[in-house]
Amino acid sequence: MTRRAETDLYPAIKAFWEERGYEVKAEIASADVVAVRPNDDPVVTELKLGFSLTLLQQAIARQAATRHVYVAVPKWSGRSGWRAFKGNLGLCRRLELGVLVVDFSDGSVKEYATPKPFERRINTKRSKRLKSDFDRRIGDPNMGGSQPQNILTNHRQRAEICAAYLLQHGPSQGAQVAKQTNIPEATRIMRDNYYGWFERVTRGTYALTPTGHAAASKV
Repeated sequence: MTRRAETDLYPAIKAFWEERGYEVKAEIASADVVAVRPNDDPVVTELKLGFSLTLLQQAIARQAATRHVYVAVPKWSGRSGWRAFKGNLGLCRRLELGVLVVDFSDGSVKEYATPKPFERRINTKRSKRLKSDFDRRIGDPNMGGSQPQNILTNHRQRAEICAAYLLQHGPSQGAQVAKQTNIPEATRIMRDNYYGWFERVTRGTYALTPTGHAAASKV
């Protein structure tokens, strides 16, 4: 496999801008590539073999000289590469940076983003979920920065409270558990039995399974 250098990106990027009527020169005033055409602001392109904090810092610094700043990177490889690229593409858009991708297989260049003011939009659904999750969380049982498998979710927290109630009071009706624990969805939690802790003994009445008994004993 050929080991690439940042300079390998230059011919394709130069050709890309020249096709659009620009005169292109490399290494001008600390910028990797500068493209100029009459009556337009200069365009700066920073070259890197992959996204990095250094690349973004360099590109942001170039925004002091022109509004038209691009970053150029090689085309990704595989699904994981595409996922990483999409994340970096979103970041570049927020930073008002353009993004060019060079395909070394044929020398082509594709523009994925143009430098333009970023209009931030709040996702109403996500905003409501954030507030809802906060309001539903009882106390503050987690440590910030925890691994996902160690996080006590709202659903598990409520299931633990239901299990703890059954451990203390024995088989109980869902309505009674909901009332005493102040968890309106207690019946649904026990009926859905996501963790395998509950079993229905009669209509509307639930008890702990051996797994649930063990889990409740640790709460």
